[in-house]
Amino acid sequence: MADISEKSSKSALVAGLLYFVAFETVAFFSLQFLTSGLGEANQYQEENTIVSNWVKTMVFVVAHLLLVVAAMLVLSNRMPRRYRGQLMGWFYLSLVMTFVLIIPLF
Repeated sequence: MADISEKSSKSALVAGLLYFVAFETVAFFSLQFLTSGLGEANQYQEENTIVSNWVKTMVFVVAHLLLVVAAMLVLSNRMPRRYRGQLMGWFYLSLVMTFVLIIPLF
C-alpha cells in the first residue's frame, strides 16, 4: 500500500495544542479534587511522614495515566486518519506532564 502520511497543517497543530491544554487542565483539577483528602497540608511539620503523601502521589499518577490512556484509545478511533499522526506526540507529552503536574499538586 502507498504511504498516506499527510502532514498536519499549522491550524491543526494549534487546535491539538488547545485541546491538549484543556484536557490537562480539566484532568489536573479533577484529580486534585479527587485526591484532596489524601496527604498532609503542611509539608514542613515535625514528624511528617511521607506515607500519606506517597499515597496521594501514586493515586494521582495512576489516575492520570488511566485518563490519558483512555483518552488516547477513544481519540484514536474517532479522529480522521490525517490527524492521527499528532496523537502519539500529544500522548508522550501527556506522560511527561504526569510527573510535572505532581509539583503543583503539593
